[in-house]
Amino acid sequence: MSNQPGSSTAAETDQPETVGPTTGDGAAVETSSVKASSGEAPLAEAPAGEATPAEDAAGHARADEGTVTGGRAEFAPGALVLALLSLGWLAAMLWSTREAIHSTAAGVTAISLSAYALPGVITAAPATGATVALAATNRLGRATLRFLAAVGTGLVVGLLAAVAINLTYADNATTNTIAGTTAAAAIIGGAMAGARQARVVGAITAATLAAQIFVVLFSRARDPLSDLFGAGETQQSVLDAAKWVSRTESLLAGLLAGLAAYLYLTWSRRRAERRDGVASPLRWPAYLVAGAGAGLLLLLTEVIIRIGGRGLLDLAAALSEADEVAQTALCTSRVDNGIWVLFVGALTTLIVFGRTLGPRPVEDETDEPAAS
Repeated sequence: MSNQPGSSTAAETDQPETVGPTTGDGAAVETSSVKASSGEAPLAEAPAGEATPAEDAAGHARADEGTVTGGRAEFAPGALVLALLSLGWLAAMLWSTREAIHSTAAGVTAISLSAYALPGVITAAPATGATVALAATNRLGRATLRFLAAVGTGLVVGLLAAVAINLTYADNATTNTIAGTTAAAAIIGGAMAGARQARVVGAITAATLAAQIFVVLFSRARDPLSDLFGAGETQQSVLDAAKWVSRTESLLAGLLAGLAAYLYLTWSRRRAERRDGVASPLRWPAYLVAGAGAGLLLLLTEVIIRIGGRGLLDLAAALSEADEVAQTALCTSRVDNGIWVLFVGALTTLIVFGRTLGPRPVEDETDEPAAS
């Protein structure tokens, strides 16, 4: 039958196709074919195999998340070298403390020397626990597994250090205090290595080691600097000169820590680019934390000393009035040193990082936005 006007067949073919649910009054929902016949532009569809802008943005977000929690951003280059250096430094601190204690007669002098030597050992323990944990967990990708393994590694380092102290030092309450505090500091350092930004942790440990080694080497220049700052025969002049020497030491240690943190982060990025062809860039807060990390670690060490070694410090301060004044002055000096290293290191890293940044790209104002 031909489709003549007015016939039933023509009426059927002229009606639009309906697919899907109908409205409440019985009218059917029209499909996109009807919208096309009425002059409306259909929605643009992406070609096969090509992602839409929304899917592309979601894919980039997932890729960025994968680099943070996967393996690249969590890999700290040179962790094995840092671990060996920190282990050697901790062993040197333990050996020097043992020699100082054993070189004197047992009694009040040994207690006083143990209190003086305790900060050096405790300061080396967190960096050692962190670097050894970084070297042990460098290939792990999952954040939870990495943190648990880092804490376990710090625990092993702390137990080994405590056993070494108990076997080589005299068996008394002072030795147990040093051993227990050293173990706690190493465990805290291991937990610090479980952070996602392993490169920042590596920069903090590198800066801390550089600052500690510098302080020991700087001890040879304290006497000439004291004379330079006017240390005379009066006690007040000696105290004033000692303050200036301590501030100079803290300032130089902070500068060195900030430079060491920046150089490590820059070297780690370049090494990742050579190895993988791409490296996730770090923003300025990461450089700020890395530069201030050495000072933060020194302040954290002071908290550990005052909690774990409180009994030993109180015992040493109770020996005489001079020992009490000396212990109070040393505690204040360590806190001031940590604050100086924190701020000077953070400012140094930010300034050096800021000088490497190029000018911001200038947007072309003549470009018109694309039509939607």
